[in-house]
Amino acid sequence: MIDSTMALVIVGLLSIGCQFLAHRVKLPAILFLLVVGIIVGPVTGVLNADSIFGDLLFPVVSLSVAIILFEGALTLKFSDISGHGAMVRNLCSVGVLVTWLVATPLAYYTLDISWGLAALFGAIVTVTGPTVIVPMLRSVRPKGNVSNILRWEGIVIDPIGALFAVLVFEFVLTQHNALEHTLFAFGKTVGAGLFFGAAFGYFMGLALRHDVFPHYLKNTAVLTIMLGSYAISNALAHESGLLTVTVAGIMLANMKNVDVDDVLEFKETLSVLLISGLFILLATRIDFNAIQAVGLGAVVVILGIMFVARPLSVFISSIGTGLAQKDLMLLSWIAPRGIVAAAVSALFSIKLEEQGFAGADLLVPMVFLVIISTVVVQSLTATKVADYLGIRDPEPRGFLMFGANDFSKALALELKNNDVESIIADTNWDAIKKARMDNVRTYFGNPISDHASRHLDLTGIGNVLVLSPYRQLNPMVMTHFEHELGKDAAILGLTSNDSTKHQSHKISEEFAKKMGLFSEQATYGYLISAMKKGAVIKTTAISEEFTYQDYLAQYDDNLLPLLSISEKKVAVFTTGKKFEPKAGWRIVSLILPSETPKEHQPKRRKSDQDAETETNLPG
Repeated sequence: MIDSTMALVIVGLLSIGCQFLAHRVKLPAILFLLVVGIIVGPVTGVLNADSIFGDLLFPVVSLSVAIILFEGALTLKFSDISGHGAMVRNLCSVGVLVTWLVATPLAYYTLDISWGLAALFGAIVTVTGPTVIVPMLRSVRPKGNVSNILRWEGIVIDPIGALFAVLVFEFVLTQHNALEHTLFAFGKTVGAGLFFGAAFGYFMGLALRHDVFPHYLKNTAVLTIMLGSYAISNALAHESGLLTVTVAGIMLANMKNVDVDDVLEFKETLSVLLISGLFILLATRIDFNAIQAVGLGAVVVILGIMFVARPLSVFISSIGTGLAQKDLMLLSWIAPRGIVAAAVSALFSIKLEEQGFAGADLLVPMVFLVIISTVVVQSLTATKVADYLGIRDPEPRGFLMFGANDFSKALALELKNNDVESIIADTNWDAIKKARMDNVRTYFGNPISDHASRHLDLTGIGNVLVLSPYRQLNPMVMTHFEHELGKDAAILGLTSNDSTKHQSHKISEEFAKKMGLFSEQATYGYLISAMKKGAVIKTTAISEEFTYQDYLAQYDDNLLPLLSISEKKVAVFTTGKKFEPKAGWRIVSLILPSETPKEHQPKRRKSDQDAETETNLPG
């Protein structure tokens, strides 16, 4: 028998291993966490959460779920609900209700459980989540607005669905306990949760706004105060703590002049070990005997959720939105359940088992089966469905440019003229604001942060150009997106031309190859100086009559080729990779203003077509 210390170490190692594997194969980590938990738990009996924690299991799970709900609520801004279309708003309101109304009677009639437990199960499975949606969208690449709708549905529905599940749970629990009057007990719990949540959220917001906590204590203070509010609320009003932390998070997210980005980034580090380990431990408690006892009923419930509840909620939510039928069909197919559903179901199951609820042991395995079924089936088939419907984008060829400046803004505008997607990201608001004024897609913040993973839409983006002066952050951005976008992506940065001056500043040969963007002379200072002197970025078509060599000869030393655009791909000029653009390609270059381009008459056939081509020659 493995002792508790060794068991916790094993759980930690397995958690990191699952996260790394999920990152490499571009699939949701929750899938690997649950499968590993089942293997080391009910399949082999190596680990068991109850034997590891004993009486501490319930407090550990409770506090972990409180953290998950609080962090999820921090992402729910009211402006997001209204700012991303009627479809997102409807899916997160009407769609939740429709899914619940379909899943509840399905669970009641096929699983042989009470109406209360069926209603709770139905509420839990309304939640999808960005942690499972985003990896799927990157491989599916749906056209149009479908990607945006699915991504924002996952972000917004996380706290809304969790709050709905908490409310249903409170009602079921008070009804079972028969405290004075069910409605009075339910009202007391909800009232306490709303009051304490709003109070704690408001005062935490004031503390953050006025920098009461030193920077190094901010994240820790918010976390411990949140857990304190959860415990105090539970002590004063039975089981009101989950509602308290959810409301507190929503309050913080929507207060003016309160920056919660640092708190959200802290969640990424915390969740890798705490939350990942939690799911492995919860999976060890699954009782497959209970599932076998239900038999065909479990299959009916899962099929009903996937093929009845989701399509019905999508089509009802789409009324008046004008979305195409093909878009609705793909939206109906993609709805994987995620982290919140797994964590909340585990906590509710433990509490209901303590209260003696018949069938409570079915809650976790049924929710986990829904999670595994939706993630596996939809991950494997969504790409084929999108191809069949004809609404899948080609391989992404757009560019994320890290560094907002005159050069990157001009390049983004020229790419837009050539129908190539681009986004400029920077942590400098003044620089981002200038780009936004010219209608360039932007992201304000650190592009490798947890906030970016939720809000930076990389649809259509397959390459990254690092064009910023932030020497410490640039390598981190490049390393992050090498893993994020894969080996086929061009992840390139500007040369600094001083990496070998000091021994401590030397860089590896492999990394140096990636720091040769455009040319050896194209440093950050060189590009910014050229733009200030009046340089422009311009696109020129190459033909058999006007070759690439003719193009170079025309501008001589006043030309810096940047990109070549063909029908199928966009190639970047670098110091380490030489290629000759062919006829039919377009060349995007930085034209320097120091001299007037030389007159050049290339050899060409005399014809009416030639005459037309000649009038379009640059210069």
